[in-house]
Amino acid sequence: MKLSDFDYYLPEELIAQHPSDKRDESRLLVLHKNTGEIEHKHFYDIIDYLHPGDVLVRNNSKVIPARLFGNKKDTGAHVEVLILKMDGDVCECLCGNAKVIKEGSIIEFNDKLSCTCLEVKDEGIRIMKFNYEGIFLEVLNEVGLMPLPPYIHESLKDKDRYQNVYAKPLGSAACPTAGLHFTEELNEKIKAKGIEILDVTLHVGLGTFKPVKEDNIEDHNMHSEYYSMDQYTADRLNLAKKQGRRIIAVGTTSTRTLETIMNKYGTFKECSGDTNIFIYPPYTFKAIDCQITNFHLPKSTLIMMIAAFTSRETILNAYNTAVKEKYRFFSFGDSMFIDNE
Repeated sequence: MKLSDFDYYLPEELIAQHPSDKRDESRLLVLHKNTGEIEHKHFYDIIDYLHPGDVLVRNNSKVIPARLFGNKKDTGAHVEVLILKMDGDVCECLCGNAKVIKEGSIIEFNDKLSCTCLEVKDEGIRIMKFNYEGIFLEVLNEVGLMPLPPYIHESLKDKDRYQNVYAKPLGSAACPTAGLHFTEELNEKIKAKGIEILDVTLHVGLGTFKPVKEDNIEDHNMHSEYYSMDQYTADRLNLAKKQGRRIIAVGTTSTRTLETIMNKYGTFKECSGDTNIFIYPPYTFKAIDCQITNFHLPKSTLIMMIAAFTSRETILNAYNTAVKEKYRFFSFGDSMFIDNE
C-alpha cells in the first residue's frame, strides 16, 4: 500500500493545543466496525458501550521528563536531547543538531547534569552516558521537560495532564494518549459494572511516533520498543479468550503489545522484550476485539494500524466526519471507540 492511501485533510485549528478541562469530558466518536455507523458522544459515555465481562487493557507506562536542552562542552553548540530508552544511566537518545555530536562529545545541561556520547547511530540517534549529582531520575525531573509533540505550541501548565492517572513504571518518551481520557472516578464506575481492568507496559519511543517517509509503506523501518506482561495479566486474558469475552485495548501501544505476544507465542504469557511490530492492512488481529484510540496524524503508522482493524475506507470516512464535526485531534484531542458490532 502507498503512503498517500492514509492521508486526509486536517485544518490546523483542529489540532488540540491543550487538554480538555476535565479528562472524561472530551468528545467520543463511536465507530461500529462492521456497519460503519458513527455516533457522537462524550468520553464518560464509554461505560454505555462496555459490557459486563469485558476486559480493558491499558498501557501503564509513565512519561519521562525526557526533553533536555544543553550545549556541547567544547564549542557551545546548542543541542536538544530526547531520551528514547533508558538502561540505568545509559540512554538511547534522539538528538537535534546531531551532526555536532561525535563519539566522546560532552553535552552540558546544567551544573548537575551532563552526558557523554558513547556511540553514534543513524537518524540522529546517539547512545549517551549521563553524568549527574544525586539520583538520576530526580535530577531529570528537575532539569527535563515533558516531551510534548512538536505540533503542540502551547506550554503545559500541569505536567500531570500529560500522564495517565494509572501510569506507574517510568520509561516512555511520549504519553500513551488514549488513556488521558480516563479519571479515577470513571475507572471505578467501569469496575463496578463488571468490566475487568488489566495493565501491560510498552515504553513509547521512536517506533510509535517516527514519521513514515517511504512511499511504499512496507519499506518503513519500525524502531523497537520495550514491552512486558506479568503472569496475572496473561492468565486473566487467556481466561477471557477461553470464555469468549471481549478484550478491549486502550490505545495503539496496548494493541501492539497484545498482538506482539499473541503472534510470538499463540497465547498470552508472562514475558518481556522488544517489539518492532508494524500493523497495516491487511492484518488479522489475534488478540483484541475492540479499540479505544485517539485521532492520529495523517500517513502515520498509528492510522495504518486502526485502518487494518476496520478498513481504510471506514477509517478515512470516520476521520472526515470528525473533521466536519470539529473534533479535536492528536495527543490532547478527542477519542474514538471502535467496537466489534
